Amino acid sequence: MGQLLQAPGQRLRGPQFACWGRADRSALVRIPQFTPGKTSSARIEYRAVDSAVNPYLAYAVLLNAGLKGVEEEYPLPEESEQEAWRLSARERKALGVRELPHNLDEAVHLMEESELVAETLGEHVYDYFLRNKREEFAAYRRQVTPWELERHIRIM
Repeated sequence: MGQLLQAPGQRLRGPQFACWGRADRSALVRIPQFTPGKTSSARIEYRAVDSAVNPYLAYAVLLNAGLKGVEEEYPLPEESEQEAWRLSARERKALGVRELPHNLDEAVHLMEESELVAETLGEHVYDYFLRNKREEFAAYRRQVTPWELERHIRIM
């Protein structure tokens, strides 16, 4: 849900996998343990929204996704009882745990496949958003970074 180009790449500090758990900080959704008798400590954390996101668009999609899941009685996947990042790729696959997008291009491709996002945002906003993000990623790809210069220029 990150709006900025680098947001999907910042997953090293946030969620990395499409799963949920109580203690797994690499999970997309976390339901931390709460203090018995202190109901104000109970919460659900959706951990992919960053501070640059358009809150109106993000929460519209989150709410619509939640409502669709309830209305159509989507099954809740099993809880990730281990930290997903500690599992091998084979173990994650066996558990049905998918990685989140690694970059803006991957995130845009996922969004292009989502009828729910198109329905929620409306075709005009959906098309504009995708066009804008494709252009942003294309401009990013044309840049030569300082890391690339330092690493490759001295070889030449």
